[in-house]
Order: sequence, then C-alpha cells, then structure tokens
Amino acid sequence: MGLNPIVLVIVIFMISIVYVTLSTVRMILMMKGYRYLAAALSIVEVIINILGLGLVLENISQIQNLISYAVGFGAGIVVGSIIEDKLTLGYVTATVVSPDNSDHLAKQLREEGYGVTDWETNGHEGPRRSLQILTPKKRELKLYQTIKELEPQAFVVANDSKTIHGGFWIRTVRRGRLFN
Repeated sequence: MGLNPIVLVIVIFMISIVYVTLSTVRMILMMKGYRYLAAALSIVEVIINILGLGLVLENISQIQNLISYAVGFGAGIVVGSIIEDKLTLGYVTATVVSPDNSDHLAKQLREEGYGVTDWETNGHEGPRRSLQILTPKKRELKLYQTIKELEPQAFVVANDSKTIHGGFWIRTVRRGRLFN
C-alpha cells in the first residue's frame, strides 16, 4: 500500500480507536443480554482489527505505526468508556439504608415515580429503614441526587440489574408510563 507515512499513521490510529470502541460496546451489549447484536458487532470488530494489524505488520519497520496503533488503542478505551456512560442501558437496583426508621423517605420516592420496597432493619446504631429501588440506568444519578436531598445521612449501594420479572414496576415499564 503506497500511502503517505503521515496518512498511514493517522489511518492506523483511527482504526485502532474504532476497534477498541467497538470492543467496549460489544462487551456492554453482551452484559446487558443483547447477544445477537453483540455477535454481529464482533464481526465488524474483527475485520477492523485485522485491517489495522495488517497495516502495522506490513510496515513493521516503521515504529511510528506501532506507536500509532498503541496510542489509538488507549484512546479507544477512553472513547469506549464515554460511549458506555452515554448508552445507559438497563436498570439499577439501589439499596438504601436510612437512619430515619419512618416510611417518610419511601413515600417521597414513590411520589417521584420510583418503585420502592421498604422494611424495618437494624443497624449498628439501632433501628433503620431499608429501601430497595429499581430505576432505569439513565435515571441513576437523579435517584442519588433525590436521596441525598431527602435523606443526606442515607447509606446507598447500587448494582446493575440484569433480570427483572414481575411487580407493578414492570407493568408500568411495559405500558411506557415510567416517569412520564
């Protein structure tokens, strides 16, 4: 391939960014249960990777090509993580432990549209109120902000939820009325 050396470095860099970004998106899709879409994306990912590596290996004596591929790989990690933040696929389950043992926080969160299951628990310093809240990942930060405003002393732990079945919340999601 008779590309200008500067153009070749840029092409290799861009191919590497695209490859790693696609790899990141594929992994997210796999973890969220979109296996067929992830499989289709992996085909494109492999083709792009082979093209990039081929260019590097074809011009292996030019160290700038190898460096370009490596720097593009690192940049692809950054781009992939930014895309991951933007995709916000799936749901999050937040467990909240409030020092206020009343159902005040649970009622306020329900008024905001969140599905909340709450119960009385005991902590190191006595009775507490525990809440379990399911929310779309794209509303996760809003949930944390709301909890912090309503109960600044609350302890919050969140996990991605892969499987969800049953409950009023699922019926609301399927009807498309969640947070409308």
